[in-house]
Amino acid sequence: MRIVCTVPMRYVILSAVLFGSPSIAAAQGFGVGARLAWVHADSTVDVDAVRFTGGQIRLISPRWGVEVSLDHHSESFELLNQKVIETPIQTSLLLRMGSGRTALFLLGGPGWYKRKVKPINGLEVLNVDNTEFGWHAGVGLEVLPVRHFGIHGDYRYTFLDFGKDKGQGLVGGLLPGHRGSMWTLGATFYF
Repeated sequence: MRIVCTVPMRYVILSAVLFGSPSIAAAQGFGVGARLAWVHADSTVDVDAVRFTGGQIRLISPRWGVEVSLDHHSESFELLNQKVIETPIQTSLLLRMGSGRTALFLLGGPGWYKRKVKPINGLEVLNVDNTEFGWHAGVGLEVLPVRHFGIHGDYRYTFLDFGKDKGQGLVGGLLPGHRGSMWTLGATFYF
């Protein structure tokens, strides 16, 4: 009898490394929580931030962590007979700058930003569904008032652009461009 594994070997190896490392055994833990995000588009027009609600799953050790987050926002435009639904999913590697109850952290990783436009009353045939990929990076702070509960916030740039000359001068030419930013505020229960 032959057993066929449908999971790519790289995922099996990555899981073994993550869950087999000594820092996971001594980790603060696995956490699940909720969050709010305020997203700003990088434009010359002065527009308000758009609020998203969502949640995250975190795996945190004293020095590093992994976060997977999903946010959601929907808005209806009656005059256009359109409903816009946005659902970004971000995976972030967290590098903690301290190991106490209050710690700064750096974060970064890939994101998939799904946008769906559909008719409100179903009369039109407009139905747009697309997903964009982009990198994000930022800085945050987590406070652990008790052992199994954390409050965290961060500021991150989204849709980082590493390949184009966006700035002027020596430093400006080295920094990546971006298409937006977001503030997040969340609470996580650790097990």
